Amino acid sequence: MASMGTFRVDVEVENPARPGTRRRVERALVDTGAELSWIPADVLESLGIERYSQLRFRQASGSIVERWVGPAFIYAAGKRTTDDVVFCEPGDLVLLGARSLEGLNLRVEPATRQLVDAGPVPAAAFV
Repeated sequence: MASMGTFRVDVEVENPARPGTRRRVERALVDTGAELSWIPADVLESLGIERYSQLRFRQASGSIVERWVGPAFIYAAGKRTTDDVVFCEPGDLVLLGARSLEGLNLRVEPATRQLVDAGPVPAAAFV
């Protein structure tokens, strides 16, 4: 995988409804092709994060899986965002997805395989 420019990062997760306790998730795969972040269900459950919706996901293999999602604070590279996260099951990849990266205002630096500040956040133009 390393030859394809993929890399892993450590992230922390917190329940926005009960701030104060974070759980560390080591070696989440940075995946700009995945919309949502996938966090082990036992981590999310230990924080009391609510499962509020089931969604269907198309995996890289083409197969369709259904998973629960819930709200979480995601911390990475010294930043925090709020996002929906997937309750991943055994055998699922643990991922830091594109929407979380966007919320964190981070981008992938392919040469160094690091997350870096994405710069000013785009906004509507003043006319």
